[in-house]
Amino acid sequence: MAKETATYISQLVATNPVASDSVSVGDDHLRMLKTVLKTQFSGLTGTTAISSSEAELNILDGVTATAAELNYLDITTLGTSADSKALTQASGVVTIAGDVKITGTTPLLTIGDAGAEDTTILFDGNAKDFYIALDDSADKLVVGEGSTVGTNSILTITDDTVTLGDGAAVDTSIVFDGNAKDFYVALDDSADKLLIGEGSTVGTNPILTLTDDTVTVGDGAAVDTYLNFDGNAVDYRIGLDDGTDKLEIGAGTAHGTTAAIAIDSAADMLLGGYINFQDEQAIRPEIKDYAESYTASSGSGTVTLDLTNGNVFQHTASGGNVTFAFSNPPASGKAGSLTLKWIQDSSNRTITWPGSVDWAGGSAPTLTTTADKSDIISIYWDADDQTAFCVATLNF
Repeated sequence: MAKETATYISQLVATNPVASDSVSVGDDHLRMLKTVLKTQFSGLTGTTAISSSEAELNILDGVTATAAELNYLDITTLGTSADSKALTQASGVVTIAGDVKITGTTPLLTIGDAGAEDTTILFDGNAKDFYIALDDSADKLVVGEGSTVGTNSILTITDDTVTLGDGAAVDTSIVFDGNAKDFYVALDDSADKLLIGEGSTVGTNPILTLTDDTVTVGDGAAVDTYLNFDGNAVDYRIGLDDGTDKLEIGAGTAHGTTAAIAIDSAADMLLGGYINFQDEQAIRPEIKDYAESYTASSGSGTVTLDLTNGNVFQHTASGGNVTFAFSNPPASGKAGSLTLKWIQDSSNRTITWPGSVDWAGGSAPTLTTTADKSDIISIYWDADDQTAFCVATLNF
């Protein structure tokens, strides 16, 4: 009789039983085989068939991982990929064929392990590659063209500085791709200029150009060029009216309207309004073809000559005699002049002057008594003496 004693498969003898053994020995072998199978595969307690092929089962050949380590692959049971170490790999390439989504309240993706080495995200394109990388030797974050960190860098971030370009002899630009119009901010490297312009091609339609110590507005085209100040109630502008070849400073945004100052190519200046000096000095002016406004009045009684209205006055007598008074004469330390045109009426009106008036010769002249005739009184006001020195030119 050839029958071994076995509990596990390794204890079975392949040549047993032999042909001369009795049927009962064969029965014993069958019962022993059942015992070996149930003992060797004691974990198979269910009723589900095992469908894995021998090739699939052979994948486990040589695996030395513990049960806990194999459970790292069970993301569903563990709950998160952070608990699972399914993507942990010490070396080599990990290829993910599908999309990757990182979710959560504060999701974090860390690239690198603080080692002294470059770390890169590479975009492998058909015609061109691009990268986002840590240039660890330079301590810079770099966005560039190609696949080698530090070559053809487009944007570099270091400390508190953002750098566009890599020092190569090429234009560098930021293009704003609009619906109807594009705009750009760019370095025109061939001209060594910083440009802000319309469109997407560097050097075309520049609106503002910076070079050395010069800021240029416009590009020489036959168009108006303006700097507009968009106010709440009123807008203002400084600009070139290209149609008239004049520089304008004015109210509003349309050239040629409400221009306060216009300067032509001969450096001549045209004022569109008055200049209020607010009692400040106008030093060394040369005045040509000028006029003075005057204040006209008529009637009788007290007539106040207010110098804030100007320095030339005209009064037509009517209805009675007149007493003149001065208002707002020059302050102490200053002097001024005043011209008064007196027009007599048919009743030969008289004038009473303030006590501060001092006449040439010591007394007031007798004014013209003929109706509708005029006398011109020229007054020099000495603020320190508070005296009006007067001279009359009669009978015009």
